[in-house]
Amino acid sequence: MPPASGHSAGLNRMVALAEKAKAVGVKYLTVYALSTENLSRPKDELDKMFALIRKQYSSCLDKLLKVGARVKVIGDLSLLPADVQKLIEDGLKKSPESADFTFIMALGYGARSELVRAANLAVEAGKSVTEEELSSLLYTASLPDPDLIIRTGGEKRLSNFLLWQAAYAELYFSDVLFPDFTDEEFDGAIADYSSRDRRFGKV
Repeated sequence: MPPASGHSAGLNRMVALAEKAKAVGVKYLTVYALSTENLSRPKDELDKMFALIRKQYSSCLDKLLKVGARVKVIGDLSLLPADVQKLIEDGLKKSPESADFTFIMALGYGARSELVRAANLAVEAGKSVTEEELSSLLYTASLPDPDLIIRTGGEKRLSNFLLWQAAYAELYFSDVLFPDFTDEEFDGAIADYSSRDRRFGKV
C-alpha cells in the first residue's frame, strides 16, 4: 500500500488509542506524529501527509475533545505549511485548559532541536541553568516526564523522541506497525510496564 494509506490508518488509530488510554486511566499520552526528520521525506509523500492533516485534523480533534481530552501540540509548527500551522493552532483554541486526560501530538518535533532551542533561550536570558531550569525551557515544560515509551514497528531506538524527558522512562518495543497496534497490544504494553521494578537509580 502507498505511504499515504498508512498515514491515514495511523491517524485513525491515534485517536482510538487516545480513547483507550483515557479509559484505562492514563493521564498523559504523547504520540510522535511528525518528526523533524520526517520533513526530509520526498515532496510527494509530504504533500499527501499535509493534505491528510488538512482533511482529517479537525474531525480527529473534535473526537478527542468529545471524550474529554485536553489537547496539546509540541514541536516547531513553523516548519509546517502556513495553512496547516493555522489549522492546528485554531483547533487548539477549542481545547479546555484542564482535564483529567491530556493528549499530546508531537508535530515538527525533534528532541535535539528542542534542546538547542532551550539552550539558546538560556543564552538569550544570560544565565547558566540547572536541570530544573532547562526542563522549564522545553516544549514539555508543563508536562510530566513519560513513565513508559512504546516503540512500534520493530525498531529498537528512540529516533530523536523526548531524549531529555526519557531519562528514566521504561521502554517497550513491539514488532507491530502502529496502525495495527490494537487495544490488546496496548494492554500488553501496560501489563509489561506494571511488572517492572522502577528504582530510578536507587536500591
